[in-house]
This record gives sequence, structure tokens and C-alpha cells, in this order.
Amino acid sequence: RKKLKSTSKYIYQTLFLNGENSDIKICALGEEWNLHKIYLCQSGYFSSMFSGSWKESSMNVIELEIPDQNIDVEALQVAFGSLYRDDVLINPSRVVALLAAACMLQLDGLIQQCGETMKETITAQTVCGYYNSAGTYGLDSVKKKCLEWLLNNLMTHQSVGLFKELSINLMKQLISSSNLFVLQVEMDVYTALKKWMFLQLVPSWNGSFKQVLTEADAWFAERRREFGGDVAFLESAQGSAFAPVFAHLRLQYIISDLASARIVERDALLPSEWLSSVYKQQWFAMLRAEQDNDIGPQEINKEELEGNSMRCGRKLAKDGDYCWRWTGFNFGLDLLVTYTNRYIIFKRNTLNQPCSGSVSLQPRRSIAFRLRLASFDCSGKMICSRTTGYQILTLEKDQEQIVMNLDSRLLTFPLYICCNFLYTSPEKRADS
Repeated sequence: RKKLKSTSKYIYQTLFLNGENSDIKICALGEEWNLHKIYLCQSGYFSSMFSGSWKESSMNVIELEIPDQNIDVEALQVAFGSLYRDDVLINPSRVVALLAAACMLQLDGLIQQCGETMKETITAQTVCGYYNSAGTYGLDSVKKKCLEWLLNNLMTHQSVGLFKELSINLMKQLISSSNLFVLQVEMDVYTALKKWMFLQLVPSWNGSFKQVLTEADAWFAERRREFGGDVAFLESAQGSAFAPVFAHLRLQYIISDLASARIVERDALLPSEWLSSVYKQQWFAMLRAEQDNDIGPQEINKEELEGNSMRCGRKLAKDGDYCWRWTGFNFGLDLLVTYTNRYIIFKRNTLNQPCSGSVSLQPRRSIAFRLRLASFDCSGKMICSRTTGYQILTLEKDQEQIVMNLDSRLLTFPLYICCNFLYTSPEKRADS
């Protein structure tokens, strides 16, 4: 083994770096490499060039045209060198340039190695660049991994740099997904979108992320004064491109809270027709819950759950006892969620605990839900996760139910809990 290793080093040093016994010269980007056809034929690009009736097959000096701006001399050096050695150490900061060179030269092994490096080094700083490059060079597994990272971390790893890089199409995918890990409530998604849209429209702005919301509110207030209060920002020439993203907000869970509804009305970002239709929808939903014996979903409708469920979550900083409730009108159901002794418990609060809003007094109420738990390392990479999948739970007054028992593998803190809830039956929602 030692002899083989030293042989590999000898080949790399003598043939590649020193260019001894070279039978072909490759010129590109102002640099020259004295190489060997027998090694270059490992590349699909050169194998086709040398084996056909191309004029280059008989040439000793070949001038390469480099149409891809991502490829530089350093990337070509590593790519050519990979043909003379068993392994390549890839620097994450150079992986996109190297991937571009590997794709041009059709080096399948190097392309795969670049993909693995990218998947292992996804962070808030690299995720958008990796996602775009994966799309350009056909690495679907990397693209999928980047999308998963963003769904898991968008609400917790927000930064000025990340929000400037997130494209409209990518943000649309994230906001429309039921897998978006929402911490707190849907209103926080709206606030994140407002910050993101501001940074997209004013990319020259620089400051701390804590300042973004204040700056965004002031900037949009100035636009309102320009429009005279008659046009919502998303209906303006500047804002229309962002409308498809905001259209995927689940507004029914924002307007059920008075403070949130007032902010949305004040901002005047959303077309009035969007809000009026949701107000009407929620009014009928509340009437059904109170007067029409709508006790909630009776079967799993995955399409309805993925498109219309309430998204909410919490971060548990350390082990202990936690209890919180998701309130608002919530179609007459006040739900208490408790984490204690490694159990997640749902309780339908009717009479035992005080509540500032209305609660349903019907003997039985049903909810469709999915509960997900996950822990992440400092870069946002998932360490472990668990889900209940979509389920139906029927609760009587003040009844509680254990919905998950955590094993020791999930007790890595901070722990993130994300829930999807649906309180009304889809067929009745359609009737309205």
C-alpha cells in the first residue's frame, strides 16, 4: 500500500506537475498544461475529441474555449490534476468553480465528489449559491438538499445576506410548502416576507438584521404616501413580481389575531380582495363551528392539509417543562400543547383553563394534525428528527392525549417543534 501511494504521488508530480513525456499541450485562460492523451481520455470531453474525426485528434496543441464564467485557471488545474491522482481535496469555497470545470470536461467522478462536498457544507452563506449551481449543472440531489435546508432553517437563520440572495421563485417554493419549519405563527412568515421583499427592492441597503423591519416599514410607508392609499403595494409596478410569493401566505391564520390583522391592514401590501375573501371565509368557518355542528375533519385529506393547515412551532432551548397554546378564533378550538417528561401532550381546553377568546362547547371536536420535532447543529444541518405523520385526533371537553413520546436520541437541545393543524372539514370549506 505504501508503494502504491508513493507511485501515485510520483505520477502526479512527474507527469502532471512537471509535464515529463507530454504528448499534448492544452491552452486555456492564458495558461498552458503539458499533459498526456492517455490520461486525458478519462475525460468524456477529451475522449470524444480524440476518438472521432475531429481535427483536434491529430493536434499536439489544443486551445480550449471556456464559455462558462464560473471556470477559472485554479479550477482547471485541479480538474486536470484529478486525472493523475486517486483523490482530490476539495475546498468548499472553490467547489462551484471546480464543479463547472468538471461538468465541462465530463469528469463524472469529480462531479459526484463536488456534489457530496456541497451537501456536507450547506450553510446560510452557501445555500443559495449551491442551489443555483446545482440547477445549472444538473445536481438534483444537491438542489433537493438545499431546499430541505431552507425549509428547516429559513425562519431561524435569517440574515441580510441570505434574504438578498433568495430569488422570487425559490422563496415561492418555500412559502407554499407545508414542510416549512414555522416558529411561532403564520404572522412571522408574513413579517419575514416583508423584510425579504424590502431587501430585494433595495439591495444596496446595509445594516444589521435587527434594523431591517424598521427600515422596511418606513420604506413601504413612503410608498403608501406616493400611491395615496388607493393601491396595495403588490398591485404596483414595483410590487407585482412579489405577488405570487405572498399569495401562498395562509392569511386565515393571520387575520384571526387582532394585532396581526391591524398590522396587515396598516401595511397595505396585500390587495384588498385577498383580505376580504379571507375575512368572509373565516366568518363562515366560525359560524359552522358554532351553529352547524362542524366538529372538524373526519378523515385525512393530504392535499387540504398541505395547502391550508395552520403552521406554527416553538423552540425548546433546554430540557424542562413547557406549556403553550395556539389561540385566536381557531374555529372554536383552544388547544394546549405540553412538553413534559419526554412526552408531547395535546389538551382540548374548554373549562379548566381561562381563555381570552371563544372556545367550543361541543361534546367532541376533531383536528387533523402533523407534529414534527428536530434538532440541528450550529450550521443548520439536521442532527435528528421525528414526525407523527398526518393524523386525526378527536377530543372531548378538557381531554388530553399523548401524541409523541421522545426517545433519548431526540433529546438534543435546542429542540424545534413544528405543527400543522386543520380544524374544519375540507368539504365544508369548499361549500362556502
